[in-house]
Order: sequence, then structure tokens, then C-alpha cells
Amino acid sequence: MTREKNSLPLAAVALAGLWLGAGAPGWAATPFGEANIFLELNDTDGDLGLHALIDGDPWKELELESPGGGEKLRVTTNGSMRNHGLTELFFESAEPPFDELSPSAFFRRFPAGTWEISGITIDGEELESTDLLRHVLAAPPENVAVSGVTAAENCDVVPLPSVSEPVVISWDPVTGSHPEIGRTGKIKVVRYELIVEREGARFSVELPPEVTEFELPEDFTGLADEFKFEIIVREASGNQTAIESCFEIE
Repeated sequence: MTREKNSLPLAAVALAGLWLGAGAPGWAATPFGEANIFLELNDTDGDLGLHALIDGDPWKELELESPGGGEKLRVTTNGSMRNHGLTELFFESAEPPFDELSPSAFFRRFPAGTWEISGITIDGEELESTDLLRHVLAAPPENVAVSGVTAAENCDVVPLPSVSEPVVISWDPVTGSHPEIGRTGKIKVVRYELIVEREGARFSVELPPEVTEFELPEDFTGLADEFKFEIIVREASGNQTAIESCFEIE
């Protein structure tokens, strides 16, 4: 009888221990709210950069590792910031021109594959996410025009195209990967971004992938004679391809 009375509590304790262990808080790292590692190509200037956007619970340490375990970035807070914590981190690497750093050399520095983002919260909990970096880049927009006039190859062209208002910037839909830079592969454009700048002001708009033209508001174009614009193609992986040009208004 004594043996039976003791065995039942022991079994119950063992089962309870298994149950608690399986669901105990902190048994796995918490993912970041957002962790995106991506590339940006300026096809006009000829340069590449590594970008990252990481957001999550307040953290005091953060580490970024490339495939194979190569540490690429470590951020450690100190003093009062270590107790307060950071949440969002966005960075852009330097973007040396291709005559200083070729695309192939850039891709060797920042290999394709699964990157790991890990961190420690201010409460000592682990944060961990992964993101796939691709070397497939969208092709640059083609047949870019400003009010029906072929856009300049860059802003150094003399004279720049001259148009009258209303100003409509248009381009062909991007459907394939870059023909020369990066790997060939399928792409999915998720949006375009059009940025237009004049002295002292900047206008930007995001457009869905089926929209490839936009008429600029006259209260923006009517206040200057020369403008610079940029079309950014964002692919589903996060990678971006940009082109730049300039125009004048008659």
C-alpha cells in the first residue's frame, strides 16, 4: 500500500514536469517583428549596396551573420542605452562605383543564402530571425519617358529634355531579371517608387506593379525649372533596382 501511494505522486510529478518543460517560456528564441536583408542597385551610377531593416522588441545586443557563420555586423549598447534598448535598425552600406568594386567582388563580400539576425532583449531574452538574400535583381525600367519625350540617360546630358506641363513620367513594366548584373532568375515586382526632386523639395509616391506612369502635381512642378527623378523597382525578395534622370520644364 505504501508503495502504491508513493508511485502515483511520482508519476504525476514526472508528467507535470514534461508538460511544463514543453511549454516553458523562453524555450525558443522570439523572432524579430521585421528582419529584411536586401540589395539596392543604382543602374545609372553603377553601384551596389547592402541594406537592412530590423525591428522588434527592445534589444541591447544585435548580430548579423552571413551564410556559413561569417559575422558581418555586431551592435552592443552601453550605459543607460543598454537598459533602455533599441528597437528599429535601418542601415545602408557604402556604395562604391563599379570601377572601384566590381559586382562580382561585391557579391563575394555579401553572399546569397540565409542570413541570421540574432539579438538579446533588455530582459535577457533571445531574439532570432533569418532572411534569404538573393543575387537576382530586377532589370532597370526601359523606355522611360517624360511627357512622351525620351528620358535622358543621366543628369549630365546637355541639353536636358525639355517638356511642358502637365508632366507625366512613364516606363515599361519590368518583368525580368537584370541582363548583366547578378544572377538570372524569376522576379516578382511588388511595387515601383517614383521620387522627384527640385531645389528645396522632394516628392515621392509608391505605385502598384500594374501602374507604370504618373502625372506629377502642378503645384510641385510649377515652382522650379529643373527636376531630378528616380524610379525604384522593388522585387518580392526586397532587392531594389533604381534608375535616375533629369528634365527641364519649358
